[in-house]
Parts: sequence; C-alpha cells; structure tokens
Amino acid sequence: MAKFSERQIIALVITTIISAIVIGLGVFTLAAFKIIPSNFTLYFYATIWFGGVLLVTYLLSSLIKFRFSRLIGESNATSVSFITKLLGYILAFVGFFILIRVSIGAALAAGGFAGIVLGLASQTVLSNIFGGVMLLFSRPYKVGDRITISTWQYGLLAPTYPPKFFSNDFLIPGYTGKVIDISLLYTTIYTDDSVPVKIPNSIMVQAAIFIHNAEEKRNVRTKYEVSKDLDPELVINRLKDKLKGIDSIISEPSIKILETTTTTYILGIDTVCKSIYEEPIRDQILRITMKTIKELQNEVNKNGSQIIKQ
Repeated sequence: MAKFSERQIIALVITTIISAIVIGLGVFTLAAFKIIPSNFTLYFYATIWFGGVLLVTYLLSSLIKFRFSRLIGESNATSVSFITKLLGYILAFVGFFILIRVSIGAALAAGGFAGIVLGLASQTVLSNIFGGVMLLFSRPYKVGDRITISTWQYGLLAPTYPPKFFSNDFLIPGYTGKVIDISLLYTTIYTDDSVPVKIPNSIMVQAAIFIHNAEEKRNVRTKYEVSKDLDPELVINRLKDKLKGIDSIISEPSIKILETTTTTYILGIDTVCKSIYEEPIRDQILRITMKTIKELQNEVNKNGSQIIKQ
C-alpha cells in the first residue's frame, strides 16, 4: 500500500467531503424536480454517508498515526488511530440505518438475525476484531517492541544443528521481530529476516509472547573443541582472563569440560550477557577463544610443555 504524506492525506479528506456534498446536492436537485423517485434519495444518501465516513475514517486514522507519532510516540499514536477506526466504523453503520429510517424494533430484530448469521459465517474475522480490541486495552506489547511469538501451545524444540549443541537456550518455534503496526485484524511484525509478517489478532491474544528489550540478560553457551595437547586448567584460566574484555558479559564466565574424544576435549563456555541477540556474543567469544588457543599452541610449540599457568 502506498504511503501518503501528511498534505496528501489532508487533501484527500477535504476532497472526499466536498465530493460527498456535491453529489448529495446533485441528487437532492434531481429528486426535487422529480427526475428520480424521492425514496431513492434515502438509499443514495445512506450509501454516500457510509462510503464517505469509511474513507474519511481511514484517512483520518492514517493522518493521526503519521502526525501524532512525533508528539506522543509511535505506540500511543497507533492506539489512537485504532480507536479512531473503530469509532468511525460504528458511526458509519449507525448513520446508514438512521438515514434509511429503519425503526428501532426492526433494527433490533434484523440485527439479531443478521448477528447470528454473520457470527457463524465470520467467526474468524470477528475474533480478530475482538482480539484487536483486547490487545489495545491489555497492551501486552506495543509498536516498536521486539518480540517472539510462540503458539500452539508453547512447545520447545531440541537443538539439532552444531552451534546449538550443549546450549541452555531452548529453540522456540516462533517468529521474532519488531512490531510495526497493530490494526483491527492484524498485528504486523518486521521479522529478523527483514520480512514483514501479518499475524491475526486472534492468534496474538492466545500466543506466548516473549518481549525483548535493551536490558535483557541472556545465558549464552558456546562450545569449543580443544586438542588434548593443551592442559585444560591452563586453557580455562587463560580464557577466563581474556573473556573479561567483552563489555556485554556481566559476570565471570563459567568454563567446563563437557565431553572428550580420543584426541580432544570439548569446552562449554557459559556467560551471562546483556544483549538482545545471542549470535553476536557467541561470535566474540569464539573469536577470542580461537585466538587464545592459537597463542597457547604457539607457546607449546616454542617452549614445549614448560608453560607458566596464568
């Protein structure tokens, strides 16, 4: 959908209002001269009202979202825009029935019957609308939040690829990204893969939502395979000293031997980090570990087994 500038939205609103007035005056004139039946004008005016209110509602909600996001924040502006749409749709329907002069009794009877039929035929759509209203008032997340969504019903996957072996982090079957919009029917998320995803609000209401923020702490486990030619105590002590240089690590790393083979042993490096993402931290740890192991191997090659333990 094309993005309109503020001036374009205002111009469209004014154009819509003027067009509705001109068309209404034209129909009134034709009815006054009995060129068209007088009762026809009721339905025509009602249709003009319905379409005009819906269009103005859409344009106003877009203007509010565009303009107010600078004043009250993107999240609050989205909420105001959402309420504007909801009230506009209600006003359009109520005005339509008033203009065609439907009595209260007939409206209630027809509304009850139509409600049953439409309720059965459009359960998904209505559940999305009510889900959007619930999200608006409960606010489990807001526009701009980075979240992970997991459902049905909150299962976890075992790690099946090498970087995740021995990891304390569960693999969550879900979508992770930044919330960019909350509308009547959908929540739009811009995923970490740079792909926008629209998720129905009915799913968002019952989903498990993980909210990430800049203060988030993560337990990151990194594994590294080391030759048995290097003393484990020496490697562990040297690595602990080197890893202190990573600013995002907020406590002393815990390094343990997880497994051994005939020629190597596997280190598990556990760190508590202040970070939203796991991969950048693991990247730094692996780079430092590789460099440290290479330095130790060079020392072994140069000095034999006579290396001072640090």
